[in-house]
Amino acid sequence: MADDADRANDYVDLTLAHCLSRAPKFDKPSLTECLECGEDIPARRQAVGGVTLCVDCQSVFEKRGRWC
Repeated sequence: MADDADRANDYVDLTLAHCLSRAPKFDKPSLTECLECGEDIPARRQAVGGVTLCVDCQSVFEKRGRWC
């Protein structure tokens, strides 16, 4: 029989799996210009793979909580 700790663990596992499934994948080529503002994306950031936003736009995007 499941207790409160088991149910909490199940909830955390489901929430984490959901967030990870929506997280960006880094297996595609990166863009050279930001999709939002058009600024150049530095080569070091492009090397990550799958990058579409500059650092500033990515920070705003994450603060809004859109990736999860």
